Amino acid sequence: MISASLVKELRDQSGAGMLDCKKALEANDGNIDAAIDWLREKGISKAAKKADRIAAEGIAAILIEGNQAVVVEVNSETDFVAKNEEFKNLVDTILRTLISSDAATVDEALELPINGETLNDLIVAKTAKIGEKLSLRRFQKIEKSDSESFGEYIHMGGKIAVLTLVDNASEEVAKDVSMHAAAMRPKYVKRENVPVDELEKERAILKEQAINEGKPAEIAEKMVEGRINKYYKEICLEEQPFVKDSDINVKKFVENNGGSIVNMIRIEVGEGIEKKEENFAEEVAKQIQGSEGQ
Repeated sequence: MISASLVKELRDQSGAGMLDCKKALEANDGNIDAAIDWLREKGISKAAKKADRIAAEGIAAILIEGNQAVVVEVNSETDFVAKNEEFKNLVDTILRTLISSDAATVDEALELPINGETLNDLIVAKTAKIGEKLSLRRFQKIEKSDSESFGEYIHMGGKIAVLTLVDNASEEVAKDVSMHAAAMRPKYVKRENVPVDELEKERAILKEQAINEGKPAEIAEKMVEGRINKYYKEICLEEQPFVKDSDINVKKFVENNGGSIVNMIRIEVGEGIEKKEENFAEEVAKQIQGSEGQ
């Protein structure tokens, strides 16, 4: 006979439901350690079933410690779970693990050790417990020198996270740039950062537009150069009109405060993920039918 107190102890340790804890203890003759392994195996099985789901919600977050900083996007399937305290704690754990590591890719990050397991094991266990697919989608780490400053800005509780690095300017200046970037969505910091193939593709499109307007080829070429400058103002942080003073661009704003922009990382949750559109009422109905069939 499995006692209620033993079930409660296992539930407190594992976070699994009472019924699952009772089954785990019954399957393992009341041995808590064996029952935890049994639940984890079951959890991994549950998490695997969720692997093909689309996780396009979540949190973008930043952690700064001294001269180190890391920006992450951790995804969930619903915004409801993204606001859950346990999910937020998972994001904090991921940030702390990454900032003290040398991991450069997501695959390397998932293999990082944490409390006797890997970061991937932790995410899988949380997927099973919370009941939604959770994933570390991307992260970036940057390091600053003593003359440089970080400026962070989190928009809408973690929908957008921006970290700007400036040289010879204050944290306040860097934060103003981050707030600008959150709103204006620059893809690159400087025009030199725009990939050559992307630039050539844009040139070809602009030239075709000019020719379609009836302009001769030589005139079209000159028009392209003017329009390319406009293109830079749309996609390059330094060249965008500054949101707080449109008479100057962002580069000039930072220069007026004695500095220059070194780097900027902008992460928007779900960016580039094709989201599955589902009718909420139909989804609830599916869940009810599923529970009735169990």
